[in-house]
Amino acid sequence: LIYIIGGIGVAMIYAATDGVWNHGAQQHLMRLVIAGVMMFTIAMIDIRVWYHLAYPIYFGALLLLLGVDVFGIEVNGSQRWLEIPGLGRRFQPSEIMKLAIVLALARYYHDLPKWRVSHISGLIGALLLIGLPTQFILRQPDLGTTLLLGATGVSIVFLAGINWRVIISAVVAAGIIGPLFYKFGLKAYQQARINTFFNPADDPTGAGYHIIQSKIALGSGGVSGKGFMKGTQRQLEYVPENRTDFIFTVIGEEFGLLGGLVTMGLYVLLLSLCIWLAFQCKHLFSKLLILGLSVTFALYVIINLAMVMGLAPVVGVPLPLISYGGTVILAVMFGFGLMLSAHLHRQSELPRAGR
Repeated sequence: LIYIIGGIGVAMIYAATDGVWNHGAQQHLMRLVIAGVMMFTIAMIDIRVWYHLAYPIYFGALLLLLGVDVFGIEVNGSQRWLEIPGLGRRFQPSEIMKLAIVLALARYYHDLPKWRVSHISGLIGALLLIGLPTQFILRQPDLGTTLLLGATGVSIVFLAGINWRVIISAVVAAGIIGPLFYKFGLKAYQQARINTFFNPADDPTGAGYHIIQSKIALGSGGVSGKGFMKGTQRQLEYVPENRTDFIFTVIGEEFGLLGGLVTMGLYVLLLSLCIWLAFQCKHLFSKLLILGLSVTFALYVIINLAMVMGLAPVVGVPLPLISYGGTVILAVMFGFGLMLSAHLHRQSELPRAGR
């Protein structure tokens, strides 16, 4: 399933670059192959190793985010990348943190005594693990990754078995804090994106351009699409970033509603299998690890598709395994490797600190 979805990505990147093989499609295929070897290697490593490495990986990722703040490379007004010395390659530490926060929270709740899960002392520890990286990422600025990371962390807190009274209190608090965060926590262009989401026609050639052109491309595909390599919106470059964040518009235009539904169906099937794997594990660390990584993957898909369809503001979240981008593929495949490790070593005994 991973490679079927990845193969769709290779084909769509090939189409988005007018059939030039070495303008992204070739690189995407090579990354899938290399990342696949990495995935199987990680899967062979005992889950107890990842349990012990959970906190070191988290704090290592936190240091990399600090490095972005100090030494990061700025592209299109955002400082999100670090350069690998001597190779001239860039990577996004925020992608590593998406894995690291799941590892750290899974270990945190595995070690936490059950009575502290809904206690204030237990909640403070979890909120610190979530809050520290989100602050660094928000400064880059990268609102999409910040929201994705925060939502992943909150979902793991929920899956750990938190009391419903705490959940209701948190929802009420979010309703109060949300407007304040919009007013004082977001930059002007981020506020503009949210405003544009509610009424793209206000600025059709500026902030609303992406959403309007994306909807036109998707709608022009109809039920069955215009055919592979025959998308006119793509050929005329009306939709920006159509090999990265907006690659689903190429699927929609060239393969129509049916192509879009098949793609979404493959994602649903893959996520269903991941959830099934989680319930085969006997200890909390592996269950939370697989479910947390599944939530992260699902949020990638949901946020990207909602953005492309005009159901959410435009944020920088790619479509996993399909969008062009090296760091994202490596992070996603690393995550699948961790899931497989948890499943293959599901009978391994882990420390039961505090239990």
